[in-house]
Amino acid sequence: MDENFQDLNKLPELKLDAKQAQGFLSFFKTLPRDPRAIRFFDRRVSSLNVIGFFLERIIVSFNQDYYTAHGENATFISKTYYHTTSALRQLGNGSDAISSVSVSRSMFETITRDLLLERTDHTLELYEGSGSNWRLVKSGSPGNLGSFEEILFANNEMQDSPVIVALAPNFRENECTVGIGYIDLTKRVLGLGEFLDDCHFTNVESALISLGCKECLLPMDNAKFSEYKPLHDALSRCGVMLTKRKKTEFKGRDLVQDLGRLVKGSIEPVRDLVSGFEYANGALGSLLSYAELLADESNYGSYSIREYSLNSCMRLDSAAMRALNVMESKTDANKNFSLFGLMNRTCTAGMGKRLLHMWLKQPLLDVNEINSRLDLVQTFVEDTALRQDLRQHLKRISDIERLVRYLEKRRANLQQIVKLYQSGIRLPYIKSALERNEGQFSSLIKQRYLEPLEELTDDSHLNRFISLVEAAVDLDQLENGEYMISPSYDPKLCQLKDEQESLEQQIHRLHQQTANDLDLAADKALKLDKGTQFGHVFRITKKEEPKIRKKLNTHFIVLETRKDGVKFTNTKLKKLGDQYQKILEEYKNCQKVLVARVVQTAATFCEVFESLAVLLSELDVLLSFADLAASCPTPYTRPYIMPSDVGDIVLEGSRHPCVEAQDWVNFIPNDCRLVRGKSWFQIITGPNMGGKSTFIRQLRGVSTFMQEMLETASILKGATDKSLIIIDELGRGTSTYDGFGLAWAICEHLVQIIKAPTLFATHFHELTALAHEPSSEKLVGVVNYHVSAHIDSSSRKLTMLYKVEPGACDQSFGIHVAEFANFPETVIALAREKAAELEDFSPIDVISNDAIEEVGCKRKREYDPEDMSRGAARAHQFLKDFSALPLEKMDFKEAFEKVSELKTEFAKDADNSLLLQRLL
Repeated sequence: MDENFQDLNKLPELKLDAKQAQGFLSFFKTLPRDPRAIRFFDRRVSSLNVIGFFLERIIVSFNQDYYTAHGENATFISKTYYHTTSALRQLGNGSDAISSVSVSRSMFETITRDLLLERTDHTLELYEGSGSNWRLVKSGSPGNLGSFEEILFANNEMQDSPVIVALAPNFRENECTVGIGYIDLTKRVLGLGEFLDDCHFTNVESALISLGCKECLLPMDNAKFSEYKPLHDALSRCGVMLTKRKKTEFKGRDLVQDLGRLVKGSIEPVRDLVSGFEYANGALGSLLSYAELLADESNYGSYSIREYSLNSCMRLDSAAMRALNVMESKTDANKNFSLFGLMNRTCTAGMGKRLLHMWLKQPLLDVNEINSRLDLVQTFVEDTALRQDLRQHLKRISDIERLVRYLEKRRANLQQIVKLYQSGIRLPYIKSALERNEGQFSSLIKQRYLEPLEELTDDSHLNRFISLVEAAVDLDQLENGEYMISPSYDPKLCQLKDEQESLEQQIHRLHQQTANDLDLAADKALKLDKGTQFGHVFRITKKEEPKIRKKLNTHFIVLETRKDGVKFTNTKLKKLGDQYQKILEEYKNCQKVLVARVVQTAATFCEVFESLAVLLSELDVLLSFADLAASCPTPYTRPYIMPSDVGDIVLEGSRHPCVEAQDWVNFIPNDCRLVRGKSWFQIITGPNMGGKSTFIRQLRGVSTFMQEMLETASILKGATDKSLIIIDELGRGTSTYDGFGLAWAICEHLVQIIKAPTLFATHFHELTALAHEPSSEKLVGVVNYHVSAHIDSSSRKLTMLYKVEPGACDQSFGIHVAEFANFPETVIALAREKAAELEDFSPIDVISNDAIEEVGCKRKREYDPEDMSRGAARAHQFLKDFSALPLEKMDFKEAFEKVSELKTEFAKDADNSLLLQRLL
């Protein structure tokens, strides 16, 4: 962007006379205040200037296209995009004056892309007009890009499909029934569903993540602000823009009738689906109104509708998406820092990228479908020639989904029709490549791709479209960059073309005849020019002019004398030129009519192309997976997938795909065995920077205690025995006692209640005692692992081995890690001195005598394991009781009394527990 800011003096200048300025200021003051709306005003229309007359022709020119923004918007744009307020100018005088900023067309497009695709916290409005008469012509938001799609994606691929969601929550005591509706405007899909949720809205968060939501509508209800606050927080965590709408818009009364217009096929399935919901109908109804779908007849009969279910895919929350680096971030050092960046080797123009985005947000749960995808990836890995052939053909495939959208809205032009045609003629090559495969899964390829392609490309479908384009479009002109209807397609067009060519021949004969009369060589000395100002004219150089000056003045009309020569005409050439111009205009008008007819006919093939887009984008993504698996330095291994209620999680020689892809990393593979009843819950200890986080697939930790607690609460509320739980360094955001107590209680809850496979990396080495609990029958499957490190006995230097091995870590490496990070020697020496002083006063005793012997711990202990277990359970109950208090509904006095009661009861139980006494 910086190249746009180098010279502020080159900014377009807003020039309005006093009357125009006053008119605009009057209009601007009538606009409703909306802190989210960035409003631009198109100044192109008002820059029309008549600059001269010549031969009864008005010569008109337009100044540079530019736009303006005013008031708070002008300040925001100046600071955000120009990084200075020097770009601001004042419009008007005195107290009525407002700040203004001008932006060029290219800068306007840059700002549009940033606001709607990157920041996702503003809406955008574009106005056209002059004086005091302005009208809103385009409006867009992160979830509804429709009006600005041509600007956003004219020269850029559409990498993600924005989805807009509406939520209709119904609060009851400690739970909430949520009705959800959504629209994917790119894929033309409507959805609705209902589910119960908790006070943290963990299910809403999963839904927003899986749908890839960019914007969410909520009903305005100030009376329930405290209940809505956690919902707003969930939207914020997911990076979703909140749009508040009137409660009256959340009505589903006419929904069936409205959907009857929009949805393809019979109304009966739609009526049956809608009748099963109580709140979702209002949510979807508000979306239809907000997106104004019914106002555009091109939407009629072009949407599909489906039920949204939380159980349709693996549920991910925002913390997991961030921690696992699933999607790209602006702070990534390179594309391999995220799974999307690493896996995105797609070839099609945008379609494959969007599908990969969706797959990463919606991991499969269906074992059969997972294995089918793996079968296909294996085929493409093993058949290198097939993989390379298909990728070469897919590179020639355009973004069919977006082209179809233009077709459906009847906004397509001949160029877009040709792009669909050029994609269509690649399909026989794709089919041929797939047919040559005779591998283990050839029958799957036939069922998944060849049979659907055979049907979609027959003479009743795609071949018919191809025949239409070949008959209608002048394909020979494509090399010249011209998209024209073939003259042979229509008798009238053919006649006009013949007349045009006849006139061209007459003009050329006149050219030759005039050259002979003037004794000049045609095309060398006497040239025939054709321009917009004069039409067909003769031109000679100023050097040749004296030779024919006498005839020029008596037999011709001189039009213009310039450095490049003299332009002139005569009555014959002017007559032929006027006739040619008239025929040319008729020809262009006929072309427009025929193009509209071809577009209308081509639109009947939308469903064919939609189905092709699904097939080709899926093929593209699976080939991308195969390319990654086969091309990395150490090839990937196909996993063996079993149903979630059987089997174990066994990874041998596993590597983190993003970490090993970095140039500066020599990755150490590790095994991970989560075995039911034996090592289902793994506590991983070891030095900081030793590789604990990388091993458990979490590269980024949390930064504050509150964030830790929110994310952990989300885990405890939403996890089931089908979850894979990954926790990194829980409790480091608070004191040692609190953090350790919480970590112990949470571990016991996960093992005894949730019973999910868990990787728990921790700096609390004392937690390793969980694997040696006397009441071990309640804590089945807890096992200790550690990341290994070596300290040289003589030099005391620390070497990270980055290898995960059985057993607990035998010492703390904090000071060694500080030394590893080149802390000053004086700091290291003081740390060793203080550590030695404190070693005999360790505050926490959790490990039994047997465990002490195994771990090799030399610190004194105050508590026995049974006391720790009882105390941790009571602490957990206290936290549970506290979190259940409806504090947002209490005044301060009532809240204080309730908390005091809980604390009093807690203090009574602490009489028999050293741990609880320490916590108090």
